[in-house]
Amino acid sequence: MHISWLGGTALKIQTKTSGEDVSLFIDPYTPKDGDFLKSTTANIVLYTQGSKGSIPVSGKPFALETAGECEVKNVLIHSVQGHTEKQCFFRLDLEGISLGHLGLCGTPLNPEQLEAFVGVDILCIPVGGEPGFTAEKASACIQKIEPRVVIPIAYLSDNDPNATPVESFIKEIGVPPQDAEKKLVIKKKDLPQEDMQVIVLTK
Repeated sequence: MHISWLGGTALKIQTKTSGEDVSLFIDPYTPKDGDFLKSTTANIVLYTQGSKGSIPVSGKPFALETAGECEVKNVLIHSVQGHTEKQCFFRLDLEGISLGHLGLCGTPLNPEQLEAFVGVDILCIPVGGEPGFTAEKASACIQKIEPRVVIPIAYLSDNDPNATPVESFIKEIGVPPQDAEKKLVIKKKDLPQEDMQVIVLTK
């Protein structure tokens, strides 16, 4: 599985299921500032805040922006209702790995929401402050979920010039990050077995 951060809450995930290359995008929204894709092609596209404001996505992808569960191209998708009507969070199970994406969540998860994410292998969590989590709230959420790998998103970048730098989160959580990289390539056997890892992806 390949994971790339595109800025804000946007992720690109590339996986191979049943011998087929699958491209999945989460939150491909056009930002107000900075550089971003003008359009893309995908098999699956997921939205944590509705599809309004998305870049054009070709390839006739399966799209989801509401709560529910489904399986598409051997990717199990669990969409969890967020704190507002149009907000949802995603848990994906693919290649034997579970991945949680909390969108731009800025309010602590309720018990039902937590139940879907506790113990996920990889957690993508906003850390740049309102409307997402502050560093302190993100750290508290991570302590409840206890993922093996944390990928911070929605921190300071050209797309979010008013967000808090990722260093504030790193200081708060107290776990030195792996060297920053543009893409995380990971398999189930690569997941840490003991200490949690923080992986900062460069946009």
